[in-house]
Amino acid sequence: MNNKEFITELSKRLDCSQKEATQLADATVSLIGQQLEEGKTVLVPGFGSFRVKKKMERVVVNPVTQQRLLIPPKLVLVYKSSHILKNKFNS
Repeated sequence: MNNKEFITELSKRLDCSQKEATQLADATVSLIGQQLEEGKTVLVPGFGSFRVKKKMERVVVNPVTQQRLLIPPKLVLVYKSSHILKNKFNS
């Protein structure tokens, strides 16, 4: 499902215009992004949780040249699905 299909389905389910559905989806994504930037965990009941995790720096070795490289630390987005969602797929 792409963004256009999502907006169309959302507008049908909420019985609103596609413009309103687009604004709702954009506001939701913006709010989730803002909370993640502040370092907070975002829990979506029945779906899962999102959080930002810091990956530590590490050393990797190029297998061809045997050159060692230092990979700097970075922040990554982590998603963990809820038990409800896991049970739906595993049933």
